[in-house]
Amino acid sequence: MEVTRQARLVIWMTWLLLFPVVSWYIYYQYPPVIAGYEIDIFVLLVLMCIVATLPIIVNDTPIFFTHGVSLAVFLVFGLFVELVLVQIAILVLLLKVHITRNNLYRIPLNSLMFMLVSIIGALVYYSLGGENGIIELQSFESFVPILGYIIATFLSNNVIIYLIRKILHRSNERFFTKDLLWEAMTSLLIYPVGIVLYLLYVEIGLVSTFYLGIPFLSIALILKLYHSSQQVNSYLQKVSEIGHQLTERLQVNEVLSLFLDKLTKTLNVDYAYIVDVRKDQKFEVLRYSELGEEKDGNKYTFDTEKGISGYVYLKNKPVLFKTSQEWIHMAHPDVPKGVESLIGVPIKRNQRTVGIMILLSKKKRAYESFHLMIVDILANYFAVAIENARHYEETRKTSERCALTKLYNYRYFENTLEEEFTKLMTTRVKLELSLILLDIDHFKSINDTYGHQAGNEVLYELARRLEKILGSEGVLARYGGEEFAILLPNFDRESSYRLAESIRQGISNAPFVINHHLADMPKRVEVTITASIGVATAPDDAEDPMTLIRHADRAMYTGAKQKGRNKVAQYVK
Repeated sequence: MEVTRQARLVIWMTWLLLFPVVSWYIYYQYPPVIAGYEIDIFVLLVLMCIVATLPIIVNDTPIFFTHGVSLAVFLVFGLFVELVLVQIAILVLLLKVHITRNNLYRIPLNSLMFMLVSIIGALVYYSLGGENGIIELQSFESFVPILGYIIATFLSNNVIIYLIRKILHRSNERFFTKDLLWEAMTSLLIYPVGIVLYLLYVEIGLVSTFYLGIPFLSIALILKLYHSSQQVNSYLQKVSEIGHQLTERLQVNEVLSLFLDKLTKTLNVDYAYIVDVRKDQKFEVLRYSELGEEKDGNKYTFDTEKGISGYVYLKNKPVLFKTSQEWIHMAHPDVPKGVESLIGVPIKRNQRTVGIMILLSKKKRAYESFHLMIVDILANYFAVAIENARHYEETRKTSERCALTKLYNYRYFENTLEEEFTKLMTTRVKLELSLILLDIDHFKSINDTYGHQAGNEVLYELARRLEKILGSEGVLARYGGEEFAILLPNFDRESSYRLAESIRQGISNAPFVINHHLADMPKRVEVTITASIGVATAPDDAEDPMTLIRHADRAMYTGAKQKGRNKVAQYVK
């Protein structure tokens, strides 16, 4: 959660008030003896700053290994020198990770945090009888103050971080996590090296920084590389899980939603865009996510030569930009303000780019090379999942639709009728379900007079008229031959009858224009079509689906066709 402007102001004001006063008080209470040791302190500061440039970033919190050097500095020179050197190392670290303008509050926040950690560690150390300078470490009792200092600084540091996340960032994260275990394991390596550095410094002086400086840096670098490899392995495991979940989805919208949700939660993503490459070589935004809110693209299109999407499309390979200065000059005008890091990946299928994925973060250098690799792998999973979902939807659409009229077919209608009847009979709320059956009058004469192709044209045009009349109401299907069925959930007898009457008039009042396929010369003719319509409503007219169909059919034949056609008839018991 982003820290509010008011909270950032409070942090800065607190630092300006406390840091100078506390620093002066520590200097007064624990005056340092540094005369003649200026070069030693400077070399130790350089070592501490170098180590600080090799942090491990865990949950946006840098874990660095200066506490080993700071322990040696504290044991030799006392609290004030240790506090000053740690503050400088923190500043170097924060400059190294390139904090943004909105995150500048981290400078005073970390300064206050480490100052408090230094004070707590020193108070525990002194309360256990510890002293600064040359210490005889020949018994376990002499190690007790140092052990107390190590435990106090470790626990206070993690407790303060936990409270900052909980209060300032509104995090629900538990205190005991894998990150805490990871820092504990690194401390078991770093603190002993810090004690050895102190012992060597006491014995041989400044040259000890050379003997132990290289091991310090080596350990820090090894731990950093090991943590990076662990991160990559963790990401790869998540990618595998996401890939399996994507392949299980059979709807395009489900694939898009799942992919965006998993992608934004797995990586540090503020904005994510999935762009489709259309057949007319236009880009169309399919789905996007802005600050955690998923949105539909609403058919938004733009040229393939524009913006970062066009750049990725032309390069045809993944790109990574760590700051906005690298890419903002070619950005689309609609790109969100304040974004810095960017990943662009082409989505390929059968060696052809079918889409573009753009990820944006407000943080500078939010992504590394391995993030680009992870996103590229995810893009491949996504391309396969989308292709499978589209094939499934097309196959399902073909199996559910009439090839001629493009309406639902009898199979789909029958399944939907069963589902609606189940709702009707199981819900406690009183519902009604109406069925309209429609049959074209004298349809055979149209085929005989104008040809079967002309009859097909009538069926197709009638389907379009019915769609226009119904709008979003009910389920329209071709029941068979020249018969159509309209299923109307939550329509009572009167409403369904009025709708049926408007359908009858919509058919008979306007002629159908068709081709005369049996004429010597093809020509367009107008024919007037009428229909007989039957209506039945459950549960009053039927207690099961087949009875509802039978009664609507009976109303159509006995109540409409046998009484002159071009009529609407309701089922009468």
